[in-house]
Amino acid sequence: MEKGFSLPQDCRDFMHSLRMRGKYALFLAFVVIVFVFIEKENKIISRVSDKLKQIPQTLADANSTDPALVLAENASLLSLTELDSAFSQLQSRLRNVSLQLGVEPAAEAAREEKEAEAPQPGRPRRHVLLMATTRTGSSFVGEFFNQQGNIFYLFEPLWHIERTVAFESGGASAAASALVYRDVLKQLFLCDLYVLEHFITPLPEDHLTHFMFRRGSSRSLCEDPVCTPFVKKVFEKYHCKNRRCGPLNVTLAAEACRRKEHMALKAVRIRQLEFLQPLAEDPRLDLRVIQLVRDPRAVLASRMVAFAGKYETWKKWLAEGEDRLREEEVQRLRGNCESIRLSAELGLQQPPWLRGRYMLVRYEDVARRPLQKAREMYRFAGIPLTPQVEDWIQKNTQAVRDSSGIYSTQKNSSEQFEKWRFSMPFKLAQVVQAACGPAMHLFGYKLARDAASLTNRSVSLLEERGTFWVT
Repeated sequence: MEKGFSLPQDCRDFMHSLRMRGKYALFLAFVVIVFVFIEKENKIISRVSDKLKQIPQTLADANSTDPALVLAENASLLSLTELDSAFSQLQSRLRNVSLQLGVEPAAEAAREEKEAEAPQPGRPRRHVLLMATTRTGSSFVGEFFNQQGNIFYLFEPLWHIERTVAFESGGASAAASALVYRDVLKQLFLCDLYVLEHFITPLPEDHLTHFMFRRGSSRSLCEDPVCTPFVKKVFEKYHCKNRRCGPLNVTLAAEACRRKEHMALKAVRIRQLEFLQPLAEDPRLDLRVIQLVRDPRAVLASRMVAFAGKYETWKKWLAEGEDRLREEEVQRLRGNCESIRLSAELGLQQPPWLRGRYMLVRYEDVARRPLQKAREMYRFAGIPLTPQVEDWIQKNTQAVRDSSGIYSTQKNSSEQFEKWRFSMPFKLAQVVQAACGPAMHLFGYKLARDAASLTNRSVSLLEERGTFWVT
């Protein structure tokens, strides 16, 4: 009988080493597979656990049935509690491992950010109205609220009413327009965005519209889930700025409004503060009114550039050197200044219905000290100011040069507010000072005595005032 072949000792050691390495490799592969499996189970159990936690309250509300009895038919409440406890411990350990490895789960980070912006139980919902007129810097100041994630912000929704309903200026018609604006404003503050559908042209179909005015100026209308998938070959006049979205779904927008903790709205078509009394007294609305004003000379200079077609008469008067401007133009200017002044005087008188709900802000003060004024406005509104807003203010008020758009919100604000002085003819400034003298006196705007004082940077045309707000 032949003897079996015998391997040398070195070969036997080598084969033994390979077998041991193979066992270690299998063991490491098993550990990796288990870790991946736990991660998947982690997500599944989390979703199931959340759903099961909701069953008692939901069923109790729907059927007035003892939730423990209902759960007993499908699962053990004790087992669920134990499972949830074990899952929480496992989740905590996995999170600690992730942190040690320097990897923060992106989904969890996003979830925590959403939770920080979600409405907090017991915290009052505030409704902020930024009340201004055109070319007063309201787009810039409105961004202070638009940039905060827990605020649903709308940019000039009353524009649609002005374009749809024709009102004569002055008298009973002006009062009627104020009532219409007020009633629409009330519904918007209650997140009834459907009220706008009656005024949008063309009319929305199935609550979808391509014509929501300046949609891109409201972050809340351009973020998920309001931003639906983009539709090719569909024209949207006022599209979102930083992403492509489908037509605005009014239903989704209304739901997003209700989910946000607070609501803010900018309007340049509310002129009479007294018409807002029913809103201030409505127990559903914790209303805060911020009236923004600006030097009327600066306002006129800006309007003559932004709305050039409406000021041809003024330009012709300046170019031809006539002594007097048409009286109806002066009366229109005087009327605008008086309506602003009367509203401000009412707010500063602190009637009982407005006490603690009104704040007067000068654009010039915001331009010089934007972060300080933003903090004052948020404190007045009773809303904590987030670092997100502070960062936006720092980045957008230190621009090397102002953006060219007439609605731009990016400015070197410390230089911007007095630019009008060096381009306005003195005789134009005189007309404004004569028509708007009482308003200028109330708000602390000094009169220019001559052309030299108008253009002299060392001569201030602004009186220092404290914060005009009612506590």
